[in-house]
Amino acid sequence: MFNSYTFVQMSAAKNDIVERLQRDVLSLQGYKKVSGSDKPDMCLGAIENAFPQGIFPINAVHEFISNTAEENAATNGFISGLMSRVMQQDRTCLWISNKRTVFPPALKLFGLAPERIIFLDLTRQKDVLWAVEEALKCEALSAVIGELKDLSFTESRRLQLAVEQSGVTGLIHRYSPRSANTVACLTRWSIKPMITMPEDGMPGVGLPRWNVQLLKVRNGKPGRWMIEWTDNGFRHITLRMFSISQKHTVQTG
Repeated sequence: MFNSYTFVQMSAAKNDIVERLQRDVLSLQGYKKVSGSDKPDMCLGAIENAFPQGIFPINAVHEFISNTAEENAATNGFISGLMSRVMQQDRTCLWISNKRTVFPPALKLFGLAPERIIFLDLTRQKDVLWAVEEALKCEALSAVIGELKDLSFTESRRLQLAVEQSGVTGLIHRYSPRSANTVACLTRWSIKPMITMPEDGMPGVGLPRWNVQLLKVRNGKPGRWMIEWTDNGFRHITLRMFSISQKHTVQTG
C-alpha cells in the first residue's frame, strides 16, 4: 500500500528522469553542459534568458542575416562585441570571407586586438565554406567567423557537427542571401542599426546601438532587444533611455 513518503519518492524519481531526458535532448541539439567555472561571461543580460539553461551557447554555430549595407555594418559590430567576450583568454579567431567588409583597426572599439584575428580573404564562396568548416575543427581557435551569401541545410549541418567536436564558436554572417532558408545553426539573428545619442556637449556620434532580434533559437525563446556597446561591454537600452535619445535627436536634428 502506498503512503505519502512513497509518492514523494516516486515523484522525485520521475523529476530526475525528466531532467536527465531534457539534458540528453539538449546535448543532441548541440547544447553542451557548462559548469560554473566554464560559463562564458557574455554580458548579454536578459538576452541570455532566451537560451536553454540561460547560457549563451559558445560550442555552436550562430547565423546572422543582413540585407543592406547598414545592417551589414551593424551585424559586424555586434559580432565583434560577442568576440570580445569569447576571446578573453588571449586565444585566436579566424575571420574568413571572399569580400572583407570589416575594417580591422575599428575592432579596437569593441575591445578586440586586430593582431589576434587572422583574416583570410578567398576568391570563391565555396572556398570560404570549405575553409570555415576546416577551421571549426581546430580546437586551438576560440572562434571562426565566416562571411557567406548562401548556406544549405546540409552544409550548415556539417559546420554544427564540427563545433560539437571541437568546442569552437562559429558565427556565420550571410549578407544579402538569395533566401532565408532553413539551416542547422543553433540560432538565427537579425541586427539593425539604431540612432545613437552623443555625449552631452560632445560633437559627433554616440555609442554603437543596435536593434537585436533573435529570430530563431533551438529549444529557446526568440525575442527582440535594444542594446548598445560601452567600455564595459553590452548594455541594454531602456524605453526611458530610448525616449530621451529620440527627443535629443529631434531637438538637435
